[in-house]
Amino acid sequence: MTTWIDVCSIDDLQPNSGVCALVDNQQVAIFYMPEDDAIFAIDNYDPFGDVHVLSRGLIGDMAGRPMVSSPLYKQHFDLQTGQCFEDETVKIPVYGVQIIAGRVEVTVDGAAQ
Repeated sequence: MTTWIDVCSIDDLQPNSGVCALVDNQQVAIFYMPEDDAIFAIDNYDPFGDVHVLSRGLIGDMAGRPMVSSPLYKQHFDLQTGQCFEDETVKIPVYGVQIIAGRVEVTVDGAAQ
């Protein structure tokens, strides 16, 4: 059974940017792209910099895929899969995220790795 955790109001998110939330003891980076009607949740941990900073990265797309660029060493991670574009051996967890009645909910149950 999936456990959805209420994180914040959609109004608390910064459009086209990331925020970090503590969800079930996990740092989760949440990215909101309103013009694409898209929201993504990935682990906030940058495995190259060995620090939790991905929520501060720049978002955009690579090859038509939504991505975040790490603010440290600039690796790019697919927001849908967590796969690093530059190193196919590196993948970060992605989390389920949804907006229900103006509230952002995240699940860390069964995070894709």
